[in-house]
Amino acid sequence: MTTPAGIDPRGPRFAATITAALLLVATFLALIGISTARTFGWFAYQPVDSAEVGSDTWAVASATLAQRALDPGFLMTLVIALLFLWSVLSPATAPWGVLFRRVIRPRLAPPTELEDPRPPRFAQGVGLVVVSIGLVLHLAGVPWALPIATAAAFIAAFLNAAFSFCLGCQIYLLLQRAGILGRAASTV
Repeated sequence: MTTPAGIDPRGPRFAATITAALLLVATFLALIGISTARTFGWFAYQPVDSAEVGSDTWAVASATLAQRALDPGFLMTLVIALLFLWSVLSPATAPWGVLFRRVIRPRLAPPTELEDPRPPRFAQGVGLVVVSIGLVLHLAGVPWALPIATAAAFIAAFLNAAFSFCLGCQIYLLLQRAGILGRAASTV
């Protein structure tokens, strides 16, 4: 298997910075939306012996599918998932990569070394899987699923943006060493 042409390692870090900012907003919106809200089944005018007294449920569980899909946290996370999908399917045309190559990279010194594009692309796929699970569980009415998924993806993007530590890349390398991805396992 031939190794694809290397990429500037600052590109994925730039994309992770923008992605982390978007995921932080999505996490905030998910935390203040119906995913974490509680509904109360009674009000002061109801009789005390009502079966509804004290019964409170999660708003996301009692919301309709349309209400769940129109939640601002859901919509923001859906946009992020589509950006992840775009970067997995066509990294050459993904918006953050294009912005980096056309606007940022010409203003920087050439990179001292290039990196294999497969681990960052795999990391984008991991991000897609994480936020997709949150989206599906949110639509299914699972409380806290959306903010937990966006927060987990935010942590990974923040680690890459701030410390150049790509969790998805590390997972890729572990799977590569195990012989599951990329190449056969080493015989050392």
